Parts: sequence; structure tokens; C-alpha cells
Amino acid sequence: MSTFEINNISDFSVSERFQRYVQIDTQSDANSPTCPSTEKQKNLGKLLVTELLALGISDAAMDENGYIYATIPSNTAKQVPVICFCSHMDTSPDSSGKDVKPLVHPNYQGQDLVLPDDKSIIIKYAEHPDLANQIGNDIITASGTTLLGADDKAGVAEIMDAARLLMKHPEIKHGDIKILFTPDEEIGRGVDKADLKRLAADFAYTMDGERAGTIEDETFSADGATLTIHGVSVHPGFAKDKMQSAIKIASAVIDALPKDRLSPESTNKKDGFVHPVHISGSVEKAEIQFIVRDHVTANLKKHEDELEGIAKSIVEQYPNCTYTFVVKEQYRNMKEVLDQHPEIMEIGMEAINRAGMVAERRSIRGGTDGSRLSFMGLPCPNIFAGGHAFHGKQEWVAVQDMEKAVKTILHVVSLWEEKA
Repeated sequence: MSTFEINNISDFSVSERFQRYVQIDTQSDANSPTCPSTEKQKNLGKLLVTELLALGISDAAMDENGYIYATIPSNTAKQVPVICFCSHMDTSPDSSGKDVKPLVHPNYQGQDLVLPDDKSIIIKYAEHPDLANQIGNDIITASGTTLLGADDKAGVAEIMDAARLLMKHPEIKHGDIKILFTPDEEIGRGVDKADLKRLAADFAYTMDGERAGTIEDETFSADGATLTIHGVSVHPGFAKDKMQSAIKIASAVIDALPKDRLSPESTNKKDGFVHPVHISGSVEKAEIQFIVRDHVTANLKKHEDELEGIAKSIVEQYPNCTYTFVVKEQYRNMKEVLDQHPEIMEIGMEAINRAGMVAERRSIRGGTDGSRLSFMGLPCPNIFAGGHAFHGKQEWVAVQDMEKAVKTILHVVSLWEEKA
């Protein structure tokens, strides 16, 4: 099938699929030790396996940890690298994913979108720059009381619709194509138990990006840091000159963090940051959990040294108190791996161009499953899925952008076969 013929496909099911999938609550839970962290993620997984089998993809299955694996067999005599497409099924713990009511706003004309179940939630044209590119398109939002789930059920729906079209159109020549749907990406555990031997892919693409036409080959490098402060607890009625409250010391540490740099609120582009994400404790002991981010991996140590220096200078003011500072690696900038395989990005960008867009190479102020997959031996950039305003009630996606993502997947697999 030619570029022209792929671009003329019009029988998409991606919008209908997406609206069904977002109504299944798959919110993950960072406080749960299980995999998946919430059993309800398997509800979507079971549906996806059923739908894949119905398409004729005979090996589709979900393992005990909630991972979905499937193969669309090669239909060419060429030896083509095995390409995987990956998206995550869970939604963010930051906003409710229960009882999502997807709403379609057809033929968008630049107006602010007031969400009916909470009219204080308004998606304002002036505050969402990509709405300017959506005139005449059909916008899907939630109803105002939940997130939408475009992150990343848009990606899931796009891969599913592309799978349907590949099974329907054998004239689109391709090698073996693997599908991987993961749980728990939003809590940083999305590929913890992914079986790459079972997947048996050479290269991969996550469908988890934002604006149509973008492809990302660079993420933050990421660490987590835990500061534990040991105070002195004394009955408050007899505490004069004795009590040294770990809660107050922890508060002083947070107050001493830089306010005009090294914070999410004061940085953009490729600036790194240190960010407290959770605090808990008592007078006797308090704990602060931080995330540390930078596109340059070596800078993480600089940020961590500065953070520990702040903590040390505060705790030293309380002579009977102590602290511990523990750093754990989370993920690394996938560009370090992808630069060794330039053909992956070249084909991704050409596929986007063939689908009628101007490909834009970007870096992410965040991470994806692809970050860790790349370092696990599966190089994996991130293609747009079309969603915007992730993790909150203003999340939205355009139907036409999801359809462009489906076409991009078809062009990717066609290009790998063409160039083999």
C-alpha cells in the first residue's frame, strides 16, 4: 500500500475505542506493593486481549502482572527488524479516573470549553496553544470531575486501531510487529516486570507523546532522594530547651530550597530541578521524598549535593538531631542509547512527514516507558499520541490527531519493510 493509499484510509475506530477505554478506571497506586499496583488495571487488559484475539492476532495474552503481549506476523519475504509499539494502560494518581464521562465537542471553532459537571473547569483557548491548530476538529474532554485518560489510553487506542487496519490490509507490507501494553507507568514501574525475551523485539516506539507531529528522543535523567530527619520528642508541656521537632526541621529544609531556580515552578526547556513530592512524620522522625531531574545525567549529582548541603546546614542548627540522605536511580535519558541507533528516529520522523505533518524532534521534561526500555536493550523513542493537559481535569485530545497517530504507525511499519 502506497503512502497515498495509507493517507486515504478513513475507516478509523480510534475515537470509539478511546471513549470506551477511558470509562474503565485504571488509576495506579504508588503505595501498593503489587504488580499491577491496582487489580482494576487488568479489567482494561482483559478487554484488549479479547479485542486483539477477535482481530485474528492469535498469540495475544495478558500475564499475571498485567502486561499484554501480542504479535502481528510478518507478511513480507524480506528480513525486517522486529518493531514493537508500546503504551501504558494506567492513569495518573493525581486526579480521579473513576466514572470518566468522555464528551465530544464537534467542529471546534476556537471557543473556551466549559465542562458541564463542574463549570469552574474551563479549557481556555488562550491557555492551551494547540487549540489554535484544532479549528474544525472534534475535541474529546472529560466532564469536569475526572481526568480524561488520554495519557495514555489515546496511545492504546491508536495501537489497537493500527493493529485492526494492518490485519485488514495485508497490502501494507511489514515484518513482525509486537504490541506491548504496560501497567503502572504513571508511578514509575511501567516496565519493572516486562519480559523482553518474550517480546523479542529489536526496536520499539512508545505512543505516549503530546502534540501531533512530535517525536521525542530525549528525556530527563531521574533519581529519587529520601531525606529522613531524626528529631527529639519530649512531652510538649515539658519541652522548653529540649524538644527538637523533626516536622519543623523538615519544613525549614523545604523553605530553604531555591525559589527562583532548581524548582519545577521556575524552570523550563532543559533546566533541571529538585522537587519535594511527599512529606510525612512526627516530632521524632520526619521524611521528605524528592525527585531529582536533569537532561544531563552528570548534573543529578550536583543537584543532590546541593540538596543535601541545604539539609545538613539546617539540621546542624539542632545539635541533638541527625539525618540520612538516600538516593536511588529511577531512569536515564534515552538519548544516550538512541543516538547509537539513528535509523529509529529517522524512520519515525519520515513516517510523520508521510502522514501529512512536519515532524518535530523534541525532548521531554519527564520520562516514558521508553526511557527504561532503551537501557534494558530495547531502544525506544516516543511518538505523539495527541493528548494535552495530562493528569488533570482539563485533559483533552482531538479525534483527528489520534487518526494521524494511527497513520503514523502504519507508515512506520511500512518504512521499516521498505528500507529492509
